[in-house]
Amino acid sequence: MSSLWEYANPRKFMATSGALLPWVSGLAVLCLVGGLFWGFFLTPDDFRQGSTVKIIYLHVPAAIMAINVWLMMLVASLIWLIRRHHVSALAAKAAAPVGAVFTAIALFTGAVWGQPMWGTWWEWDPRLTSFLILFLFYLGYIAMWEAVENPDAAADLTTVLCLVGSVFAVISRYALLFWNQGLHQGASLSMDAEQNVADVFWYPLVTCIAGFFLLFLALVLYRTRTEIRARRLRALLAQERTA
Repeated sequence: MSSLWEYANPRKFMATSGALLPWVSGLAVLCLVGGLFWGFFLTPDDFRQGSTVKIIYLHVPAAIMAINVWLMMLVASLIWLIRRHHVSALAAKAAAPVGAVFTAIALFTGAVWGQPMWGTWWEWDPRLTSFLILFLFYLGYIAMWEAVENPDAAADLTTVLCLVGSVFAVISRYALLFWNQGLHQGASLSMDAEQNVADVFWYPLVTCIAGFFLLFLALVLYRTRTEIRARRLRALLAQERTA
């Protein structure tokens, strides 16, 4: 495990992320363009949902990433709280806007799908409601980083917010198990073959999920590098003022 913590060193992180970023970015573009083109143009319409089914190529990956980005932020924040590694706190900060955008995409595409399927743009379904609350937690997390001037204090406070928000991340994922009521359908990807989507939709969907994950990874690497540079700049300016 000692080698893992080496990447908490800003210099080590910058060197490694700089080498990885072009590859991760290229794979993200390849998977996203290929998966979305495959899904939207090369798959048939569903016999029940028609062409509306193709929203899953945006909605499902965005929803999966929205939940998992928050959990990644929780892990990074806890590492900061326990080990006081600044890179982990900055990575959590960098991930928040990306996760917020994924959550917004999932909410919007869900509404677009729900209107023809359910006859309404919105329903206070347990999963939809918990997902909306998760989006508000994302906004609150971003706002707290901006509102607290001391970076270490902001990292501590946002860690607490991450812990609370994780409850809604878990509820968003498992709402259908907690409540039998609700309009939202079951998981599109499941270990149960009877609940899984057909292979003709499954393969491009998995490609899109990989693309969204790689896009997230590329954006977080890029944004974390930016946060590290900004932290260095603030430290240099502080030294000049005290000199």
